[in-house]
Amino acid sequence: MKFNAIKSAVAASVVAVALLGSASAQAATGTGTATAKVLLPLTVTSSADLDFGVIVPSASAATVVVSSAGGVTCGVTTCIGTPNAGAFNVTGTAGQIVTVAAGTGPFSVTSGANSMGVGTLTFSAGTVTLTGGAGSFTVGGTLSVGANQAEGDYTGSYSVTVNYQ
Repeated sequence: MKFNAIKSAVAASVVAVALLGSASAQAATGTGTATAKVLLPLTVTSSADLDFGVIVPSASAATVVVSSAGGVTCGVTTCIGTPNAGAFNVTGTAGQIVTVAAGTGPFSVTSGANSMGVGTLTFSAGTVTLTGGAGSFTVGGTLSVGANQAEGDYTGSYSVTVNYQ
């Protein structure tokens, strides 16, 4: 009888462990939400050229600086004409903010075999809010004019990059 009592106690223990174990291994399910926001592709177009004006060089190398506001600092003999900052228009999703950066590093303007370097570009703003889906900014730069720089009509191109923030 003692053996039957022990057998009954062991069986009851096994059943209790099985019931407790199955309760702790019970599975649960939850749900989550996935979202995505799609923005319009950005476009950026030039609306005014960065113009360093008409320059009369001197016997020493110097610079001509056009600020992003259009002001000019003339380090050569003479600067005449109407220098102005470059300007760009940006379109995209209304209310979004875009960052503005130079797409190219220093670049050159050339006339035939002659060239002048344009250093760091400066911007009227580092970010632009697309009010009604549009915004704009201006660009200035520093032109390095060589001593007795050769005569000519100098041109070159540069790029700017805008990205959603």
